[in-house]
Amino acid sequence: MTTLHYTGVAHNFNSGPSVLPREVFEQASQAILDFNNSGLSILEIGHRTSLFQEVMDEAVALLKELMKLDNEHEVLFLHGGASTQFFQIPMNLLDEKETAAYMDCGTWGTKAIKEAKLFGNVDVVASSKDKSYTYIPKGFTIPSSAKYFHYTSNNTIEGTQMHAIPETNVPLVADMSSDILSTSVDFNRFSLIYAGAQKNIGAAGVNVVVVKKDILGKVSRKLPTMMDYRNHIENGSMLNTPPVFAVYVCMLTLRWLKQQGGIPEMERLNEAKAKLLYATLDSLPVFRPKVAKEDRSKMNVVWVMDDVELEKKFLAECKNNGMVGIKGHRTVGGFRASLYNALPIESAIALSDVMKDFARKHG
Repeated sequence: MTTLHYTGVAHNFNSGPSVLPREVFEQASQAILDFNNSGLSILEIGHRTSLFQEVMDEAVALLKELMKLDNEHEVLFLHGGASTQFFQIPMNLLDEKETAAYMDCGTWGTKAIKEAKLFGNVDVVASSKDKSYTYIPKGFTIPSSAKYFHYTSNNTIEGTQMHAIPETNVPLVADMSSDILSTSVDFNRFSLIYAGAQKNIGAAGVNVVVVKKDILGKVSRKLPTMMDYRNHIENGSMLNTPPVFAVYVCMLTLRWLKQQGGIPEMERLNEAKAKLLYATLDSLPVFRPKVAKEDRSKMNVVWVMDDVELEKKFLAECKNNGMVGIKGHRTVGGFRASLYNALPIESAIALSDVMKDFARKHG
């Protein structure tokens, strides 16, 4: 069996937790033994000491710099992952008799809609459910009376992506868990952005929230202390003990991203990786991409094969070439290659070569 690029280091196509830069691993592992020559591990330092305050301050500053945020936006590092935001957002922004507009274009949007309905009315203004979420809806109208419009910018499972910010005069709320910092966006157009860190920002265990302060404090309901964004802003993301190590890994990853050239450089590399894999898929009939071409994700490339036995052989071929995370999500099947910022282009080249070799044998 031909081994094309495998050198003993895995090509990590996992959808999340996912690939991180090797130098981040090296720095984080050293900090576990001795953090900044303090004689203490990063796992045991006090979160209210100057040692960790410096970490939090740098992480916040780096994210603001990379996203070019104005002074009206605050950055929070919170517990609970993106799924907590499905209910925390409407709890903070939507009164019981008010209506929020939502787009339903995949698994995560569906989950967000379900949670929002617990707090107010939801108007699903666009959906691609009719074609199993294989495209992004177009030409929909967002009512000007909506309290906010919520959408998922990239659908990790289905492999679709919004390539433009919707035009609207209502506050924009976006789940950017799987494409934040991967492409140039005017982040100041959003009133709230949230993203689980474990794809493009750092390790699992922390959720990033970017919130415009003027959208808060307008609901009539009483909010639990831990659910009120204003309390987290006031306490600098340390209302309670933060996930110290996860925040530290975020800081290291953001440092790395800045050193690489920031979001513009990530966008260039991500475009190249995605272009290569889609060109390969489109040229090989043994593989079948499912997503409408104009809506294809640059982060999560998905495809299927029409022969179950060939699927098994292809997975085995990937495994033998050191590729992990290729199997598609259990709800949709097929295959998925996640191309997050830290994935080197060499991994995309290696996967493309394996596909071509497999097609020569079995196409």
